[in-house]
Amino acid sequence: MIRNILPGKCCKAFILCAIALLISTRILAQNKKGNGDIYKKDNLIAWCIVPFDSKNRGPVERAEMLNKLGINKLAYDWREKHIPTFDAELDALKAHKIKLQAFWLYSGPQPETDKNFAAIIDVLKRHKVKTQIWCMVGGIKDLDQMSQQEKINAHARVIAYIADKAAEIGCTVGIYNHGGWYGEPENQLEIINYLKKPNIGIVYNFHHAEEQLETFPKFFPKILPHLMAVNLAGLIKGNPVKVVPVGQGDAELEMMRIVQNSGYNGPVGIINEEFASDAEVGLQMNIDGMKKILAELGDTSALRTYR
Repeated sequence: MIRNILPGKCCKAFILCAIALLISTRILAQNKKGNGDIYKKDNLIAWCIVPFDSKNRGPVERAEMLNKLGINKLAYDWREKHIPTFDAELDALKAHKIKLQAFWLYSGPQPETDKNFAAIIDVLKRHKVKTQIWCMVGGIKDLDQMSQQEKINAHARVIAYIADKAAEIGCTVGIYNHGGWYGEPENQLEIINYLKKPNIGIVYNFHHAEEQLETFPKFFPKILPHLMAVNLAGLIKGNPVKVVPVGQGDAELEMMRIVQNSGYNGPVGIINEEFASDAEVGLQMNIDGMKKILAELGDTSALRTYR
């Protein structure tokens, strides 16, 4: 019986590894050094616009709003009430020629019993959509009492399961910084190095970088090889640091310059999260801020795409 089981398991593991390697190659090709126009308008992702919208737009209204703003990528954040509209969301994006850049996921310590994660995998599989899964992990008990390696092991177990399921349908997983131990880039790198799964990367968020302004120039080159997306925001230095729309802070200019000069060539997100009650207004505030920043960077090539 053992001889009959083991070959099948080894074969499945080999197939998953091969799929993940192909996905990883695609990520690296996407993010390799290019012409540096990462801030051009057609490279922007709209992020944090589903639950943060006083107009409570539905899938079609949201897609129409993105068409109006000239944004052709969406990272889809959602709440429980949006689950019944997952299919309609993907249909609306396809009809309006908007790319589903990412699907948000918050997972606890037992992703194998997470019905929401199963629903995401199911809808992406049925629609044959290959995308990034931006993953936050929480709910791990007694984290403060663990050693560093124990923390890595606990989070790695969750990420490994999610990554394997994602690889089966041709998707990647982005470890998403949102504060705490899991949100520190150095810890994310340790998880990635521990797992060595090629379809896992990092999504870096300026709006959760309040405690990382001073260390950003040091750690950013380290996360660059794994970087899948960068989400921008304005940051006003102080104690505490204040998150504002792009172009209204005093820290994001130099951070954006570092990203631009690094050779990163992947997608760039702009967010609405609580900047305005209307998601369209919040995104437009960031688009206007991008114009200001690009003028200060002297990036006339990207700036032209906003006119």
